[in-house]
Amino acid sequence: MTAVVVLLRALAPVDRDVARDAAGRELSKGIYHADDPSLLERILDRIVRWLDSLGSALGAGPGGGAVGLLAILVVVVGLTALILWRTGPLRRSNARGAARIELSGQLDADEHRRQADRFAEQQRYADAVRERMRAVVRELEARGVLDARPGRTAGEIVREAGSLVPQITNDLRHAARIFEEVWYGSRPATASTDAAMRAADQRIQSARLAVQRPVPVGPSGYVMPR
Repeated sequence: MTAVVVLLRALAPVDRDVARDAAGRELSKGIYHADDPSLLERILDRIVRWLDSLGSALGAGPGGGAVGLLAILVVVVGLTALILWRTGPLRRSNARGAARIELSGQLDADEHRRQADRFAEQQRYADAVRERMRAVVRELEARGVLDARPGRTAGEIVREAGSLVPQITNDLRHAARIFEEVWYGSRPATASTDAAMRAADQRIQSARLAVQRPVPVGPSGYVMPR
């Protein structure tokens, strides 16, 4: 009896909605779409077709193909600039072109550290990174490694101070890289970047900053007495 029921159900006419749903489920399987173009390929195809239709429309107007080609070129350049701006390179280069932050000033290192601590408590981590970098510079100036000269970049500070006190070069380089990435490279400042700057500052502060200055040599090679 069961076999008869199954056979009768199989021979019964299929409802149209049921058949449509079944067909849709079958066609949605990945095996039927393995060779479909990707989303990027579909977008590029639409752009190419749009540019082709735009060129045809402009080519039919006054000036012919030259005007159409120029218009397409302008559109392509504009789209490229927009993409580059959104994805980062132009934005980063614009940030690098911004006014440089002065790292040497009238406050002493401890005051810059207190300001950095206050900014960190307020979760203003970019400002804390800047003040911690200023504390490092003022520490080096106060202890005779660098002369107090405004206008130095972070890279110049690493080169000048690192050449005189090699043991702090790595910490200086690390602090300078964080500072520049945050303030000129659009890197978000976080509690971790603040902690890294704090650690570098503490190591530089506790280092023995014995400056290795070159010994002056006289015209005949005689070492001049100090």
